[in-house]
Amino acid sequence: MPCLNEAETLEVCVTKAQDFLARSGVDGEVLIADNGSTDGSQAIARAAGARVVEVPQRGYGSALITGIRDAKGTFVIMGDADDSYDFSDLGAFVEALRGGADLVMGDRFAGGIAPGAMPPLHRYLGNPVLSFVGRLFFHSTIRDFHCGLRGFRRSSIMELDLQSSGMEFASEMVVKSTLAGLSIAEVPTTLRPDGRTRAPHLRTWRDGWRHLRFLLLYSPRWLFLYPGVALMVLSVIVGVAVEATTVRIFSATLGVDTLVLASAGLIIGLQSVLFAVFTKIYGVNAGFLPSSTRLDQLSRFFTLESGLVVGAGLAVLGVIGLVVAMVHWSSAQFGHLDAVSELHTVVPSATLLTIGFQISLASLFVGILDIGHVGAAPRDLGAQQDLSAPATER
Repeated sequence: MPCLNEAETLEVCVTKAQDFLARSGVDGEVLIADNGSTDGSQAIARAAGARVVEVPQRGYGSALITGIRDAKGTFVIMGDADDSYDFSDLGAFVEALRGGADLVMGDRFAGGIAPGAMPPLHRYLGNPVLSFVGRLFFHSTIRDFHCGLRGFRRSSIMELDLQSSGMEFASEMVVKSTLAGLSIAEVPTTLRPDGRTRAPHLRTWRDGWRHLRFLLLYSPRWLFLYPGVALMVLSVIVGVAVEATTVRIFSATLGVDTLVLASAGLIIGLQSVLFAVFTKIYGVNAGFLPSSTRLDQLSRFFTLESGLVVGAGLAVLGVIGLVVAMVHWSSAQFGHLDAVSELHTVVPSATLLTIGFQISLASLFVGILDIGHVGAAPRDLGAQQDLSAPATER
């Protein structure tokens, strides 16, 4: 149990957990990861028979990481020390763990949320939205991403090298377990109002943002790739339509101004797609993102040299278009020309020149990211699949 000034409820939590261990015949201990309590929680825990581990670095995640590291059991069940979870009723967790699950999540929406146990903003917006985002981004089946009561095989979780020091630790455990292909189960859990008179440590907007930020940063596909591809496709469609014919929407006529915006959208979209590639390669090489079949296929066909060739080709096309515009201008003795007509040539040409340099520079940067990995053996996709990809791609 992570603990920061939980004197009001800590003793009852420890007692319930010990009663469960004794009643179920489980050989275990109750460990309190204390995060700098100043209300005597440490003495209360020891008097109740728990082992206390001091955690100097503040944060929910910091307390749990230290507690998991110092735990002695094959399995660990973690839960808040505020008496909102019933530690005397953990049989379903133990049964699932003994049945082979690496991670067993409590599901408060299936088990029941007592009146007053969860603020309406958390119950109807925060938890459902963040859990939906987690399922969407990582193809997880977990319904309640942020339940504080969960059990796991200690060795499996230790291999994940969890790092988050704050409340987003809850999301990190689920995401990394999913990406690593661990066996995950859910059991119904009842949430009751906690027994404290003080306000909880959780801060709604700050901690909600930290959870969302973590989910985004661990999914370059949704953070960069999909928005970038969508913007590129839309920009190309609009740009080609404006170049090919007169486009009218209601009483508005789309002209060269729209073409400039489409050009900007194409450049921004391409930059976003390239950032997705950079992030994925860096994450795989650093070991915190799994490899994927698509990334390996891309690395075989799109090398530094081929990227430079493609980029140079696009840049050359752009230069040719600009030369054509210059010749046209020279035919008018470099005098006045119809600006709208000229921009229909200059804007696409400048766009090709820009994205050509973008791709060339990106190819060089990918080469830098792969220093130390060039010529290495192919990634073992059987050992660590990209479970964030749809099943048809795995």
